[in-house]
Amino acid sequence: MNNQFTWLHIGLGSFHRAHQAWYLHRLIASGDNRWRIAAGNIRNDAEQVVQALAAQGGRYVLETVSPEGEREYEEITSIQKLLPWQAGLQPLINEGANPQTKVIAFTVTEGGYYLNTRHRLETSNPDLQADLQGECKTIYGTLARILEKRMADNAGPLTLLNCDNVRHNGERFHDGMVEFLQLTGKQAVIDWMAANTTCPNTMVDRITPRPAADLPARIKAQTGIDDKAPVMGETFIQWVVENNFRDVRPNLEAVGVEMVESVIPYEEAKIRILNASHSCIAWAGTLIGQQYIHESTLTDVIYAIATATLRRTLFRVSAITALICRPTGMWCLSALPTPISRTPTSASPPTASRKFRR
Repeated sequence: MNNQFTWLHIGLGSFHRAHQAWYLHRLIASGDNRWRIAAGNIRNDAEQVVQALAAQGGRYVLETVSPEGEREYEEITSIQKLLPWQAGLQPLINEGANPQTKVIAFTVTEGGYYLNTRHRLETSNPDLQADLQGECKTIYGTLARILEKRMADNAGPLTLLNCDNVRHNGERFHDGMVEFLQLTGKQAVIDWMAANTTCPNTMVDRITPRPAADLPARIKAQTGIDDKAPVMGETFIQWVVENNFRDVRPNLEAVGVEMVESVIPYEEAKIRILNASHSCIAWAGTLIGQQYIHESTLTDVIYAIATATLRRTLFRVSAITALICRPTGMWCLSALPTPISRTPTSASPPTASRKFRR
């Protein structure tokens, strides 16, 4: 029996490489070599990064920066197969239909699910319209092709894992996927999906800024590695996953992933604690003319306001959420943007409603 498994990731961006790939790297580094990541993109706008990673054997350096400005460097080795973009996405589809692929995860941003405020597909979107006619421009068209091929090839069950920062993300994706298949008349694929897949909810968190122009030079100076595709992130990281995998899965809890029965209390904690504090600090900083959130976090009066808001919040949440919120509240201010993210205070108010959307 082959005990080597593939985790296919669709959406080879900085966040995936600083978050999910980091966890899988830590698992491999611990001695568990059963899993590897194969990764590719639906769009061809990041092929320069894919080619750079391919030239480096999938390896790259992650720079993390603490709230105190301390920098650490780690070479990530979990991405072991790069799938070049091709029209029709055949390399991606073939990898997804491989029986050794047991998890297909994806990061396509909130907008990449094409859902309206009622969580139904925006069928007027040109990319979605193209996929309804058989193309592969969205996550739905791509996965429809993969699921159809797995069904035809009898490739076995798998887990479809949404890794985007969207509340109830597994449920939202599942419903969008089923609606897409209904619109294309693929009832057999819907039935196969119901019997052979699960779509767990997840909560992801790590601020991952666009790599700074001088990042390669810093990495070269500190590690001696000439990296053409580095990434950077803050030290704070969290991943909460509903333990509802359809087939085998990596031992993610061994490297700090929280495998839980329900992600909802954790989402509530994040919304009420981290996101609320983030907005409170940003708005207060805007009122006194500060430009960046990390500056406001270091301002005593604003820090005191945020702390008081946290304490009031902890008395207003449900008992289950409170158990999570109380330890969360201890570190949430240190998890807010630091100098490397250079998040403007003005960035929060216009998008605040999206942070609290159910």
